[in-house]
Amino acid sequence: MRLRHYCGFCGGPLGALTGSKQVCAACGEACYHNAKPCAAVIILDRAGRVLLGRRAIEPALGLWDLPGGFCHPDETPEACAVREVMEETGCTIRIERFLDHLIDVYGSGGDHTLNAVFTARIITGEPTPADDVAELRWYDLTALPPVEQLAFANTRRALAALQTAAGRNQG
Repeated sequence: MRLRHYCGFCGGPLGALTGSKQVCAACGEACYHNAKPCAAVIILDRAGRVLLGRRAIEPALGLWDLPGGFCHPDETPEACAVREVMEETGCTIRIERFLDHLIDVYGSGGDHTLNAVFTARIITGEPTPADDVAELRWYDLTALPPVEQLAFANTRRALAALQTAAGRNQG
């Protein structure tokens, strides 16, 4: 986690980290280091394959990730999931179910994130990379990229949870 140096309210210097907050020496306002809400989407096709995107930006440039991103201040995780998929793939989705909440860190020493992960199906559009995605590719759950090619720990955990659930459904 990166500490903040200056107050977002008055520009004064922030004090030392105490618990999860830093207090401004000038105005007394607290800067809290809370997890930032995010949404990620496991998009499945009729064959049960998952759509992954190759990141076109840092952090994790060139690695595979689930479509998703940071929630806007006035947005639910579900609305964020739908918006981010549209921005990154050009597709409209129908969320099928909530999979899990996963804690992570956005890049080396970055902010903590709280990732709401959903499964979904495309209802309109053909996946085309856009926004911060360089490439989109469908992967069978038994032939995913190696873990070192997956962008974030939450991506790895979400895909592992889906594989586990798929294995239970087959047995």
